[in-house]
Amino acid sequence: MANILVVDDEIGIRELLSEILADEGHAVFTAENAAAARTARGREELDLVLLDIWMPDTDGVTLLKEWASTGQLTMPVIMMSGHATIDTAVEATRFGAMEFLEKPIAMTRLLNAVRAGLERGRLMRNVRMAAPIPLAPAETAAPVSKGFSENVAGSTMSESAVPSEHNGVALDQPLRDARDQFERVYFEYHLVRENYSMTRVADRAGLERTHLYRKLKQLGIELSRGARRNERGADEVLSTHEAPTARTEPPVYSKGREEYED
Repeated sequence: MANILVVDDEIGIRELLSEILADEGHAVFTAENAAAARTARGREELDLVLLDIWMPDTDGVTLLKEWASTGQLTMPVIMMSGHATIDTAVEATRFGAMEFLEKPIAMTRLLNAVRAGLERGRLMRNVRMAAPIPLAPAETAAPVSKGFSENVAGSTMSESAVPSEHNGVALDQPLRDARDQFERVYFEYHLVRENYSMTRVADRAGLERTHLYRKLKQLGIELSRGARRNERGADEVLSTHEAPTARTEPPVYSKGREEYED
């Protein structure tokens, strides 16, 4: 069971999504605007947020930027809208949204996106937990008379002892950049694993193929390697078969004039 927040100013959509997700066994919280979403975000430990873009007080993209800039974007966010343009969807993705759902939302696509979002959240938590901060060796506390600053200096861990990289992703960079780097590694891994099949990679990632193409373009992942890979594969197949031999025409012999005039 996961904690999911649904943020939408239309009560009908909130109730419908809440009912669907509750039937899947999730705990669902709702918010009718950005202010209520902020309150829910501060009160609950959320695993996923479904966030509407067009709302009366503060739009969803602005709220997404706010969470990203204040370090509160610790859970995956799926944007929703019935009127947003491609540019709006791309902007939301650039600021940390993992998916964009266009209203009316088909149930199959909703559930696939939620499953993918929860899996993304699990990976994000694993990355955060995989780099534990080692404790400094225990030392005898200095007498109070020597001053507070000296006590702190004796118990503070050196900066060099903190790991600055995990699985090739630098941890001393903004969250948005680290996420982009992780996603680049993630998609490159699955592209190679699935032999550059966009259909299988989209299914593995829980994305629509159109969104996957936009995502790969945004991350700067070139797909030409797959085409060259297919061409090389075709050449290798041809090279394993013996080339057909040219048909040999029977020799034609001609006699000289003197051989016919006896």
